[in-house]
Amino acid sequence: MERLPWRWGWQTGAVVELRGRWNELVPGSASLADELVGRYVERTRRAYRDQYLEIVLTALDSLIQLSTDPTSVRLAAWFHRAVHEPGGTPAEDAEASARLAEHLLPQYGVPPIRIAEVARLIRLTGDLVAPPPDSYAPPRRDANGDVLLDAVNAVLASDPSRYAIHTAEVRRDAGDRKAALERRYDEVRELLDGHLYRTQLARQRLGPVARVNLETELTGLDSELPAPWRGWQQAALTATATFTAVGAAVASIAASGASWQVPAVEDEVGWPPVVLAVLAFFSAPVLFRCARSASQRSRLTAGAILAAAVTGLLVAWARVPSINPAVGVGLRVPLLISALVLLLVAGTAALVASLLRTRTARFLPPRNLGQQLAWLAVPGVIALLLLLIIQPLARSYVMTSNERVDGPREPAGKASPSTLDGGVAWVSKSLPGSGAEEAIGTRYGIAIPRQSGVVEMLDAATGELRWRYSRSDSDEKPNITATGNGDYVLAEFADIGYLLLDANTGRRKATWPGGTRDHLIQQSEPLLTGEHVARGSDKLHGVDPDGHQRWTFEPGNCTDIGAVATMDTVVAFLGHSCGNERDEMTGFDLKSGKKLWSKPSADMFRRPVVVAGLVVVAEPAGDSDVPEALTAIDPRSGEIKWRWPVPRTWACRTLLNAAGRYLVVVDCPGPSTLENRKTVVTAIDAGTGETAWQATAPVSPRVKVTVTADARVISLGRGVDGCQANVISRLGFRQVPLPTGISCSRDARAIGNLVLTSGSNTVIALR
Repeated sequence: MERLPWRWGWQTGAVVELRGRWNELVPGSASLADELVGRYVERTRRAYRDQYLEIVLTALDSLIQLSTDPTSVRLAAWFHRAVHEPGGTPAEDAEASARLAEHLLPQYGVPPIRIAEVARLIRLTGDLVAPPPDSYAPPRRDANGDVLLDAVNAVLASDPSRYAIHTAEVRRDAGDRKAALERRYDEVRELLDGHLYRTQLARQRLGPVARVNLETELTGLDSELPAPWRGWQQAALTATATFTAVGAAVASIAASGASWQVPAVEDEVGWPPVVLAVLAFFSAPVLFRCARSASQRSRLTAGAILAAAVTGLLVAWARVPSINPAVGVGLRVPLLISALVLLLVAGTAALVASLLRTRTARFLPPRNLGQQLAWLAVPGVIALLLLLIIQPLARSYVMTSNERVDGPREPAGKASPSTLDGGVAWVSKSLPGSGAEEAIGTRYGIAIPRQSGVVEMLDAATGELRWRYSRSDSDEKPNITATGNGDYVLAEFADIGYLLLDANTGRRKATWPGGTRDHLIQQSEPLLTGEHVARGSDKLHGVDPDGHQRWTFEPGNCTDIGAVATMDTVVAFLGHSCGNERDEMTGFDLKSGKKLWSKPSADMFRRPVVVAGLVVVAEPAGDSDVPEALTAIDPRSGEIKWRWPVPRTWACRTLLNAAGRYLVVVDCPGPSTLENRKTVVTAIDAGTGETAWQATAPVSPRVKVTVTADARVISLGRGVDGCQANVISRLGFRQVPLPTGISCSRDARAIGNLVLTSGSNTVIALR
C-alpha cells in the first residue's frame, strides 16, 4: 500500500514534528510512519486529523510508564484512527483500523503476539463513551488498555479552543446536523455521568479540565437543540411529590371527621388523622426541595417520609375493626389508609426524582413547555384521583365491608291466591319490629324491612326465609319498594342512601350516587324521583333502578310537582303558587323525557292512579274531600277518555285503587260521621268508564282497606269471637273469622291475590 507520490506535499512543520514522534518505533518502518501520517492528513478527512493524533501521543507520553507493553500501546495509538470514514461510528473505525494493523505490521517483522495485542487495543477504542463499571478506582486488570483509552480521551482535556474545533469537526463529519447534535448530547451526558479516565494519574491531570470542557459543550448543545419537552419527567416527579403530599393532607382532614368504626365509641381516639394531616402538609415543601436536590440528605429525608408512611400503613391495617353484626368499619379507615398511600407515593416520587437528578438529569434546561405542562397536569390528575377514585373507593370499601347476605337462597316458590276461607297458608319465623303492612311483593318473594338495617326476603309459597341482607352501619329500619318489574328491591338506609338489591339473591347491584340518594320516590314502577329545593325550582327525574338519571324536568320557581307514570309516559301536575300562571298538566316520554303535550288545568287534580294504561284523577269539588268526578286521561295525548261523576251523597275520602282493568273506588254512602258504619265499593271498567259492579257493606269507612288484584276490598275488624276479615267483592259482602294470633289492630296487606296479616313479630299469609 504505497502512498509516497504525495509524501512531500504534506510535510509542513506540524506534520514533520508528528513524523518525528515515530522515532523508529518499529525498526526499518519509515515508510509505515509516512503511510500512517498521510492517512491522518489526507484532504478528504474532516475529523480526527493530525492535531487530534498529536494530542493523543502527547498524553500517551505522560502515561506510558503505567503500561506493561509500551511499544504495543504506542502502535495502537498510531493505528486507532488510521481508517476513518465520514459518518462512521467509532466501533466501525476501530475495527477497520485493527484490520489495517493486522495487514501492515507483519510486513515490518512485528511478532504475531504483539500484532494481536495491538489489534486488541485498537478495538477497545470503539467504545470510548461508555464509563468504566467501577465507582472509584478500578482494579488494574488491563494496564495497556487503560493507558491507551485515557490517552485517546485526552482530547477531552485539550485547550478549550482546540476542543471546540475538534467537536465541531466530529459533528460536521457525522452528516445530518440534528441527528449529530442529539447523538453527541447523549454521549456527553453519558460521559459526565461516569468516570472520564481509567487511571488515577489521568484523573488527576486531565479530569478537571475535561469535565469543564464537556459541561461547556453540553451547554452549547442544549442551546442548539430544540428542547420543548426535556425535563418533563423530573418536573412531573417533583409535582407528584408535592401535590400528592397535599392530597394526603386533604384525605387526612376528611378522615378526622369520620369514625373509625360504627357505631362510634365515645372514647375513640381522634388525634391520628390530625397528626397525619399536619405531617403531610409540612412534608409537601420538604419533598419539593428533596426532589430538586441530588444530595444524600435529600434522599435520606425522602426515604424517612416514605418509611413513616409504610409504618403508618402497617399500623392502620393491623387496627382495622373486626366486623360483626354489631360493629362495622367507619369511613375513617379507608380515608386514613388512602392518605398514607398518597404520602407513600409522595415520598417515593421525591426519592426517584432525587436519584434521577443524580444519575441521568444532572443538566436540565430552564423551565420549558414540557415542564410547565407537567406542573399544570399533575395537580389536576391528583384532584381527579381524589374525587373520582379515592373517595368512591373509600365509600365502596365501607359499603362492601359492612354488608352481609345470609340465607339458603332456595328457588322461589309461587304463592297460591288467598280464598279467605278462615285458614292460614303459612306463618313466618320471628320478625321483631315488622309486620305485613310494610311488606312488598317482588317476582321472587315477599320483602320485609326490619330494625337494625335488615331486609328479609320470604318465599311467597311457604314463608320461609330465602335471604337476609343486613348492614353493620345502620340500626334503623330501611324504607323499601319494588322496582324493575319486581326484579329489584330499592332500600333506603338512613345516612347511606338507596341501595338496589337483587330480589332473587339479595346481592347489592348498585348504590345510588350521593347526588340522587336523597331524592324522594314519586313512583317505583316505573321509577320516578322528585327533588324539593329550598330555593329555585323543584325537579322531577326519570331514573333507572341503578340511580342513573335519564332526564330532569324543571318547571320553574314557585311550582309544586306531582307525577304519575305509565309504562311509557309520565303525566306531571304542576301547581303554580306565585304569579298569574294557571295550574297545568304536562305529558312526557318516560324514556327520554321529551315533552309530548301540555294543557292548562283550572284546578289541581288529586290522587292520580294508573289503570289499564290510563291516568285517572279526581276533580276537586271546592273544599270537600269528595271529588266532583273521576276523569281518565290518555297519557300519550292528554285527551280525556271518560268522566265518571261522583255521587253527591258520598262523604268520605274516596280511595282510588287499580285492580287489573278495574278502578276500585272506596267511599261511604252518607254523612262522614261516627254513626255511619257503611262502606260502598264501586268497580269502574277503565276501558269504558262504566260501572262494572257496586256493593255496600256494613263496614266502618274509617278502617284501612287493601285491594287484591282481582278487585276484592279487604279490611280487618274485631268480631264477637276474635279477629275477622271483611271482604267486599262482586259477589257482595262477607265476614270471615280468622284464627287466633292475628292482630286486628294492624292492617292487612294484599300482594297480588295473596293477603298478608300480622301476628306477634310474624307475618301470616291467609289461605
